[in-house]
Amino acid sequence: MLVLLPPSETKSDGGTGAPLDLDALAMPQLTAVRDKLVTEVIALSADPDAARSALGLGKGADAELARNAALRISPTRPALERYTGVLYDALDAKSFTKAQRAKADARLAIGSALFGAVRATDPIPAYRLSGGSKLPGLPTLSAVWRDDLPAALRAEAADDLVIDLRSGVYQQLGRVPGAITANVLTEHPDGSRTVVSHFNKHHKGLLARALVLTRAEPGDIRAVARVAGKAGLRAEIASPTELLIIT
Repeated sequence: MLVLLPPSETKSDGGTGAPLDLDALAMPQLTAVRDKLVTEVIALSADPDAARSALGLGKGADAELARNAALRISPTRPALERYTGVLYDALDAKSFTKAQRAKADARLAIGSALFGAVRATDPIPAYRLSGGSKLPGLPTLSAVWRDDLPAALRAEAADDLVIDLRSGVYQQLGRVPGAITANVLTEHPDGSRTVVSHFNKHHKGLLARALVLTRAEPGDIRAVARVAGKAGLRAEIASPTELLIIT
């Protein structure tokens, strides 16, 4: 089973790992694109106004620009510890036992605009680049990753089931045909349902946690729904590849 998580805009600072070594990351077939994007992001940080515009940052974003300028020399930490925010709070990797963390490392990958996708253990620096960003002189990031990321993800998953919890913009960077997706809906007293916005990431984080901790190896969407249900989530199957989490 391979569970694909979205990244987060917020990231932890620092780290104790050596500076970025692209050759140390999983999915080495992505190294050339990663190297090109890292070089472009570093170069862009030399022009603060252009960088703020391209990255959608405000005037008070000097720290974000400094992170990007130091991409090749700043310390790294495992990707699962680098990303923060609502989904990662719900995943609560800090609470994992040693055995549970080993499962997380084996089962989780994280989408990334800068790196395409990384494994939980991949050592990465803090950075700022969103899936919808447009770097000067380059096509959209979905076009940049189109030729390499889908094949890399398929190879990484091998014959395992893929549960893709990435948001739409990150799915567009590299789709995985046949992957199970999850949508979070709120059910109202009149029976109507609407898409959840604020708590969407929270419930996806809970689902990811359940998938990490389960002793099962789900082989289809019915098995994924059972794992979700045992974790206290209300799950419904909308199609062979779409799971609904109802709140």
